[in-house]
Amino acid sequence: MSWIILLLVLIIASVRTMNSKKPMSVSVIIPAYNEEKTVANVVGVVKSLNYVDEIIVVNDGSVDGTEQKALEAGATVLSHVKNQGKGAAIKTGFKNSKGEIVLFLDADLHKLMPKQVDKMIKPILNGESDVVKTKFKREAGRVTELTAKPLLNFFFPEIKFEQPLSGQFAAKRSFLKNIELEDDYGVDVGIVLDADVMGARVKEVDIGNISHTMSSLYELNIVATEVVRTIVDRANIYGRITMIDSLGRYIRMGVLGLSLTTLGFFFLFFIRIRPSYLALYLGFAIIIIGIIMAAYYIVKILRASIKTILRPDSKSRNLRSFFYMHSPLIVSALIMFAVLFTMLGSVHVDEGKISIEPAARNVIFWKQPVENQTIDIRGPYTVDSAIENESSIIRMPEDAMKTLELNYGDSIIIGDESYALRPPIDGEDSIMRIPYDARTTMGLNVGDVISDGELRNLFKDIYAEKKISLNTSNITATEGTIIKNTAKDAKIINLYLNNKKIGSTSGILKDGNYRIYVDGYLYKIITIDKDANQKTFLVTDGDDVIKIEVAGDVKSSNEFPTSDNGILFYFNF
Repeated sequence: MSWIILLLVLIIASVRTMNSKKPMSVSVIIPAYNEEKTVANVVGVVKSLNYVDEIIVVNDGSVDGTEQKALEAGATVLSHVKNQGKGAAIKTGFKNSKGEIVLFLDADLHKLMPKQVDKMIKPILNGESDVVKTKFKREAGRVTELTAKPLLNFFFPEIKFEQPLSGQFAAKRSFLKNIELEDDYGVDVGIVLDADVMGARVKEVDIGNISHTMSSLYELNIVATEVVRTIVDRANIYGRITMIDSLGRYIRMGVLGLSLTTLGFFFLFFIRIRPSYLALYLGFAIIIIGIIMAAYYIVKILRASIKTILRPDSKSRNLRSFFYMHSPLIVSALIMFAVLFTMLGSVHVDEGKISIEPAARNVIFWKQPVENQTIDIRGPYTVDSAIENESSIIRMPEDAMKTLELNYGDSIIIGDESYALRPPIDGEDSIMRIPYDARTTMGLNVGDVISDGELRNLFKDIYAEKKISLNTSNITATEGTIIKNTAKDAKIINLYLNNKKIGSTSGILKDGNYRIYVDGYLYKIITIDKDANQKTFLVTDGDDVIKIEVAGDVKSSNEFPTSDNGILFYFNF
């Protein structure tokens, strides 16, 4: 039994806690101008709602008994010395109110019922919306139908309220304090538009039959003028007017095309994505799409603009309008060309390839395919110290290896010391880890940044030994090479094993003596003489015969070392 009593106590406590939660405070603001006949009734209806915390009537320069009637009805009255407009009265009331929910009611409402006011406030009290506007049956709606709705459909087609100018609003203070309230009759539609653009939850509630004091045609003209001005102003502020005609659409799309082209260049040169070819292909795809789009719409712009400029009414005015409308396109084009010329200003043409290297990355185009690749993006690289216990290892990014035409597992000689080339550590795709002695010899410091175009200059005349890819497992072959920074006339050397071609390499081959090693020993020294007829050299090991054939011409940035600078080939059977 005791546990049942405990459960009941907990339930009662929970209910009391829920009921004890303080509801949001409510302020009602009633702008009034010469409304002595109806203002007291409106105040009385609002007072009948026990959750309303304050009622403020803003007497907007009335010359009748509006102020006295409102005071007698029990409202707090704030008065303007002269009539300033409905919006100004609402702003005065809002500034002097305290409620977390603020309801704006017209003072000229006839036969207003408490349940109608309740419908305006309860959706916010219940957490269903941030702003509540009303719709109701009435005899006239000329301003709404003839001015507000057509303009809203044109500039703000997403707004579908039946009565955007209902005049009765409730909203959270947190929303209202972040918008600019109009000083005149445009205040109602201004709240609707601001709420829509700011993403506030807006609910339109039907409050049934309600009627206002009928306005004269002159008064309706004033209301219509102020509503139109507010809608057009908001459309301008929120970007709904700028370039809405066909020419404007062409300009927007032309700007988009030029912007895409510029974005494509940035993808090529400044944005790092792995694998690197993804940025390459994506950049070129964006550039192509941008160029096609820009060209298509620029043609349309030129056609439309020529017609505009040649109109006879005012050529000077049309020219000013032309430059005003086209300034976004002109600026976008200038930015794109600035980027393009910056790229082209960094072009280096070498035999076999074209290299475009701005401050950030290096884009290489090969005139002759290199390993089935005709374009690549590389660099830059940051120098760092070697990992502990790796004093004879250089860790180098794959892009740098491609530029030096070396492979992982090869070795280079720096300052009489041999260093094995290894891949970078994961996450260090742009880091070159070089031991202290090698850095000192090369004149490098930790933190130095090396562009890809400078890499071969940095390693110029350094001797390396690299493995040759062979299509046989019977032997392995290593060649000596000296790194150069420019491509020169070179020779292709084919390798044959027992008259079957097993691989080839290329390099600058000068007249002179070259050393060939077999299984760790000097096998022979061959002599290259361009004027001599001998183009083949043989290396034998038992029944196996390797034929070295000096074949066709090619361009290369690597040079075969003569006997006093290194080895030509090193074969292991």
